[in-house]
Amino acid sequence: MPKNIYPGKFIVIEGLDGSGQSTQVKLLSEFLIKNGHNVVSTKEPTKDSEAGKNIRDVINKSCEVSPSKLQELFAEDRKEHLANVIVPALKDGKTVISDRYFFSSFAYGAASGADMEDLIGLNQDFLMPDFTVILRVKPEVCMERIGKRGESQTLFEQREKLAKVWKIYEILPQRFDGVYIIDGERTIEKVQENIKELLQENLWTGR
Repeated sequence: MPKNIYPGKFIVIEGLDGSGQSTQVKLLSEFLIKNGHNVVSTKEPTKDSEAGKNIRDVINKSCEVSPSKLQELFAEDRKEHLANVIVPALKDGKTVISDRYFFSSFAYGAASGADMEDLIGLNQDFLMPDFTVILRVKPEVCMERIGKRGESQTLFEQREKLAKVWKIYEILPQRFDGVYIIDGERTIEKVQENIKELLQENLWTGR
């Protein structure tokens, strides 16, 4: 994957469904804005593209497609996401924080039976984030959190499936630079402090 050559920084927060990545994206965005950064927070799959809408239909079990077709939809949505949101913001020197990116495709796609190398190949032209953190939360804890939402379970929100997904997430720091796993079962505040410490050490050293 090509490295980010733009003046802005590209940050990704990853984890199992129910791991708290959306909360951490929100808190990190607020923190960086307070410290003078121009921040764009975003999420995958997107809500705007046709592929993104199709993905949500599949995830919400409104329709079915093969695992390979689903990953093609994710790649299509990601291509538009990069072209319309991420890259323009990075060119403007903004900090982009995305709730999920192609690491989700690798983990969830491989756990659903797709070949990991095929998934990497499908995403090989997409920009590599400068910094990625994966929140480590046990599947049973994630399921408990999901249950408290009071919403119906989506396609991937099953304990056995989440356990398979996590096995893929665990190996990603060995395959890609700038990817870190942290304990996501601590308090929200402690998780956020850990993310900020890693950012200071690895992305904004000396700032």
